[in-house]
Amino acid sequence: MIARQGVVHLVGAGPGDPELMTMKGARLLSEADVVIHDRLIPMEVLDWCREGAEKIDVGKYPEHHRVSQEQINELLVHHATRGSMVVRLKGGDPFVFGRGYEELQVCREHGIACFIVPGVSSSISAAASAGIPVTSRGVARSFAVVTGQTDPALGRYSFDFDALARMDTIVLLMARKNLAEITAGLIAAGLGSDTPAASIENATCENQRVAYGSVSTISDVVKEVGIDSPVVTIIGQVAGMLNQDLIEIPEVRAVLG
Repeated sequence: MIARQGVVHLVGAGPGDPELMTMKGARLLSEADVVIHDRLIPMEVLDWCREGAEKIDVGKYPEHHRVSQEQINELLVHHATRGSMVVRLKGGDPFVFGRGYEELQVCREHGIACFIVPGVSSSISAAASAGIPVTSRGVARSFAVVTGQTDPALGRYSFDFDALARMDTIVLLMARKNLAEITAGLIAAGLGSDTPAASIENATCENQRVAYGSVSTISDVVKEVGIDSPVVTIIGQVAGMLNQDLIEIPEVRAVLG
């Protein structure tokens, strides 16, 4: 008897709304023997798992990773080498600040077949869900996506504030805690203090909220309004382009919050 070969699928669950998960991702989820999932996924999608599928929560919380990345890697190898079809379900897209490539490398090192299923990243969809384009003709022809967390190896931000300040649109992920420090760095690097900014909480979900301000005020606005994680912050002229007429459309008003 030939032993069944295990396989790992790194699946992007999308930005929050379960309907924004890809059809391929949903199909693989319904076929998986084992689902190893993050915290920032739409939990409703776990209902699509087949009966008997093992679901393992390895979600990481700010300042508290109860399951280390090394332990997650071990879980992938453990289940796949025993012949299971494993779905590693990650929020957004696996390769956008998701450590997906590290997990792909681990699978390769152990001779495990590993496939990538891209997901809709909040780096773009959050802005769209708030009616904000990350690019717009005559306004923004470039955008940068950066993490708001410091580099653990350096103890500081690894991005170049001077280069970032020259971008038309800046998308900050996981930046709520360090937003004041980041915006101050951008202003010091030459970004106009009145540059529009918006912070989007629970993007694409029914409980989405959006806070507006400028690069010099957005961190205070976020605190005053009580915007909480997960949050995506958009900085640039595009953040001031929201067509207020859209708010008169009930379907759009419900999304904009």
